[in-house]
This record gives sequence, C-alpha cells and structure tokens, in this order.
Amino acid sequence: MNIPFRVTLLGLLSTLLAASMMSAAEPDPRSGVYELRVYTCDPGRLSALNDRFRNHTVGLFARHGMTNVAYFTPSDEPLAENTLVYFLWHQSRDAAAASFTAFRADPEWIEVRTASEKDARILAMPVESTFLTLTDYSTPLPAARTDRVYELRTYVAADGKFEDLHNRFRNHTLKLFEKHGIENIAYFVPTDEPRSANTLIYLVAHQSREAAAASWKAFIDDPEWKQVYAESEANGALVQKIDSLYLVPTDYSPKPAAE
Repeated sequence: MNIPFRVTLLGLLSTLLAASMMSAAEPDPRSGVYELRVYTCDPGRLSALNDRFRNHTVGLFARHGMTNVAYFTPSDEPLAENTLVYFLWHQSRDAAAASFTAFRADPEWIEVRTASEKDARILAMPVESTFLTLTDYSTPLPAARTDRVYELRTYVAADGKFEDLHNRFRNHTLKLFEKHGIENIAYFVPTDEPRSANTLIYLVAHQSREAAAASWKAFIDDPEWKQVYAESEANGALVQKIDSLYLVPTDYSPKPAAE
C-alpha cells in the first residue's frame, strides 16, 4: 500500500523540481527590464559594426548574462546607412550594469574591439540606451520575423494625459490595429524620469511597407477610431509628438522557433 504512494510522491517531487529548474532557466520577461540601444556609425562603418555583432558581440553578450532579443537596421535613408537598433533583456538594472562591466573587461572583447577599430573608429557618437518596462497591455517582445517589416513608434503624451493615452491603447487602439492588419508586438514605458511620466514606445509589424500604408489609412478612416479619438480628446489632445521608424531585422537577429 505504501509503495505506490511513495512512487507517486517521488514522481510529484521530480515534476516540481523539473518545473522549478525550468523556471530558473527561463525567467519571465515581465520580471526584468528591456534595454533599447541605438548605435550611430561613422560614414561607411555600419558593415564593420554588423560584422562585429554577428561574429563576436552577440555571443559575448550572451556569455555575460544578457539576452539578445531583436536586432534591426532602419529601412529608410539616411539612417539605413549608419544606424543599428536593438533590444536586450536583463533580469534587473543591477544585472545589466554587472553584465556590461564584465563584458567590457572581457579580454576577448578588448581584442575584438581593438582589431575592428585598428584602421578607423566605428561609432560616431555615444550609444543611446533606454531602459524599458512592458505596459500591462503588452506581451513580452518576441524574436523578430524575417517576413515582417517592423515599425518603432514613440509617443510623447501631452501634460497630464499619459494615463488617458494608456487607456486609449488598452481599451481601443490595440484592437483596432489588429482589425486593420497592424500586428501588435510590444509596448513599453521608459524606466527613468522624465520620460517615464510621458513617453510610450512601441513596436508593431506589417507584411510590407505597402501593407503598412494601407493599414494606417484604413485605421485612420475607421468610424470607430474616429469616434474613440474624438471622445478621448474632447478635453484636449493626448499626444504632443509622434516619431516613427521603419526597421528590418538583421541577419544575426535571433530567429523565432518557427523559422
């Protein structure tokens, strides 16, 4: 009578242990922070930067505890010639700082950087870094698909209107985007002031640039959107500035499991 019970108990304990190990190995992206990094190169040096990331940097990041999420280059000139945009994920801000300290001190990285910049520097200016957390209406950022065109959009809310902007996205905009073929990818808020109080950064995807144009037109012309827009802005505009940047994944960006 006791043997089956012990076997069952041992099986249960094994299952719980395996689940615990899996959880430790695959932390929930919502529990950490994302980092959006933008590199601007000297003229003609984007290829060298991409080579360095492809052959060295991505692997070194992973070695030092950083999760490579997605890498892009802008699709339009002039940024297409000199800009790299990518997302990392870290367990915390402290973990990010520790990872970059270890990365910069790694002898392999020092050798790679020295060799790649022997004849000329690569970056024209300091790296732009923005730490981000997911909004409550966003899913975690997935790996980038090669059959999609991505669009990185940044909204700066009008004074006192940030929560109203969130409510409009949460309750209406995401649904209307999907209705018109705009794929919701991820929605973020910067962690640091003052942008944490007024800035929404998000990523959507389209089948093509032509599809993007058609989708945005259909969305803007949608009677439901017009009503939502009018009602939400009855007491003033919610957004004071919008920036849009179209992106294509690099060949070394992590691939989704399905590809």
